[in-house]
Amino acid sequence: MNTLEKQFKYVDYLWDDKKAESLGDDQVALFLYRSNILGADLRITNYGGGNTSCKTIEKDPLTNAEVEVMWVKGSGGDIGTLTRSGIAGLYTERLRDLKNVYGGLADEDRMVGLFNHCIYDLDSKAPSIDTPLHGLLPFKHIDHLHPDALIAVAAAKDSEKVTKEIWGDTMGWVPWQRPGFDLGLQLEKCLADNPGIRGIVLGSHGLFTWGDTSYECYMNSLEVIEMASEYINKKIEEKGSVFGGQKVESLPQEERLEKAAQLMPLLRGLCSSENRMIGHFADSDVVMEYINSNDLERLAPMGTSCPDHFLRTKIQPLVLTLDPKEDLSDAEAVLAKLEPAFEQYRQEYADYYNTCKRDNSPAMRDPNPVIIIYPGVGMFSFSKDKQTTRVASEFYINAINVMRGAEAITEYTSLPRQEAFDIEYWLLEEAKLQRMPKEKPLSRKVAFVTGAGGGIGKAIADKLAEEGANVVLTDINEESLKVAHATYKRDVSTYAVCDVTDTESIASAYKKACLEFGGVDIVVHSAGLAISKSLEDTTDKDWNILQSILVKGQFDLAKQFAAIARQQNLGGDYIAIASKNGLVAGPNNVAYGTAKAAQQHMVRLLAAELAKDKVRVNTVNPDGVIVGSKIWEGAWAEGRAKANGITVEELPAFYAKRNLLNEIITPADIANGVFTFVGILDKSTGNIINVDGGMANAFVR
Repeated sequence: MNTLEKQFKYVDYLWDDKKAESLGDDQVALFLYRSNILGADLRITNYGGGNTSCKTIEKDPLTNAEVEVMWVKGSGGDIGTLTRSGIAGLYTERLRDLKNVYGGLADEDRMVGLFNHCIYDLDSKAPSIDTPLHGLLPFKHIDHLHPDALIAVAAAKDSEKVTKEIWGDTMGWVPWQRPGFDLGLQLEKCLADNPGIRGIVLGSHGLFTWGDTSYECYMNSLEVIEMASEYINKKIEEKGSVFGGQKVESLPQEERLEKAAQLMPLLRGLCSSENRMIGHFADSDVVMEYINSNDLERLAPMGTSCPDHFLRTKIQPLVLTLDPKEDLSDAEAVLAKLEPAFEQYRQEYADYYNTCKRDNSPAMRDPNPVIIIYPGVGMFSFSKDKQTTRVASEFYINAINVMRGAEAITEYTSLPRQEAFDIEYWLLEEAKLQRMPKEKPLSRKVAFVTGAGGGIGKAIADKLAEEGANVVLTDINEESLKVAHATYKRDVSTYAVCDVTDTESIASAYKKACLEFGGVDIVVHSAGLAISKSLEDTTDKDWNILQSILVKGQFDLAKQFAAIARQQNLGGDYIAIASKNGLVAGPNNVAYGTAKAAQQHMVRLLAAELAKDKVRVNTVNPDGVIVGSKIWEGAWAEGRAKANGITVEELPAFYAKRNLLNEIITPADIANGVFTFVGILDKSTGNIINVDGGMANAFVR
């Protein structure tokens, strides 16, 4: 640890001199590097929050004159992952010339469109609403961040006085104002009135800091945040406790996780009354201290203060009145207790919308809560996908830290409801939402795939993830699961070791799915093995293991999934990966073929029974999937080669030649069959799709 690392207790010093030196004098690269390391510390700013910039001298392509260009994070970007493609490059002077045409607060939305007339770099990302806040300040490198400690100062009662107490005359202070051109003018005026300051605190919002170099800017930001953090920590030590002390005792963590997994499908169903949602659960010490406190009842309804927070978390959470020790085993009884709370939340949100809406406000959005608090157990969040949901949870934890700090300093204050509404339903924010990419067919759905450690199961999981689903990989082999899980980006997958012959193992895997994503929408039973022996050579062990994995496993998976599906009340899909061998009689196949036939008929029985729950049950029948299929490794391939009088090496060509299309069937082909059922044929149940290149003797009739 170097000296500078020791200097900071409350933020991470991440500047690497060697890395910075490798970037030379490329100021844009250094600005991007600074942005990334600032975004790596969630105490400094969260995903998508804040923005950074730098100014350089460039040659104007039209005049060859040297001009100043400002490079700034573009709209919707994230400083932690910011790259060159995510920034906008604008002529600084043209941006400042917009002061000549600015018509006041009523002109804010028009000004955003004028930013495009200031573009220097034609590959620019769309400039964000905060562009003038950087452009009207003269500094070469600028950070606009949302550190918990600074927002605590900004959201505290007597914020301006507190700012003076911490930093003296070295920091400016500007009262709350919605981001836009006028706020840029206010920053410009604050600097003119207070020359020599090192930064500006934005009331209820965040922080602006700067420097002549990227490193100086970085150090200035860290030092200012460190000073605020130290001040707050001393105040907390003086008070001895925060949030009025503990009111509710936390359950032991193992019990919390058990209850969360039980409750998740019910909450997910209620939160999905308008749009299907994906869930997330958090029970860190920071969360538990707040949700178990005496002040929760007072603070939670006040809502968050920073716009970046409530845009992702909604203005306030739903606090459940369930006792932490509530018996959750009777889902219907628990649902009866939860429904009135959700109905009240939706009505209050509608009242908020109707009270605050303007003549041109966008239509009311989904009125369901994003953040749900269960004292003694933890905090749930629900949104359109796992990343958005996780980030919403992280932002509310930021808000908890803000409330904690502000309460320690003086008293927490939140934005007036009208101000909050004007941010949430800002036409520019609505336009940003409308620019979001169209969702994929399986977005908002959770797929649970057995045998996903490789072969057909992994191909199925890949396809479902490609089409937008979150995937829960299950297999009996943990090492293969780890390898498979590592192939996905963050927030796409999780895995659970699952022995489908063990009812408790299945239950544990489903709990992992519910805890990680909120529930399950699609189950694909792909786990299996194949044994090819004559009647004489088939042992009881052979028979029993095939029945256990293929038939009983399918039964247990379906039974437990049906219970989850009923709790969610969102319908679902169950897909059995069976085989052509369940339809076609052949030699040396009595145990395997019988088990596959049992799978196929069970699908029909389940389809008839689960239709009332809108759960579709279908079968995909592969045949001849040799390349990439795990069951063709070893004895099965040898058995099939022997049965057909050929060598193992001749199997792929043999199986391709025997189907009508003369095609080699791959795991990806089976995955496409699954997607056809779950992504396209939403009114099909009890059916079979053969993926075998065309086998006349397997035609369903």
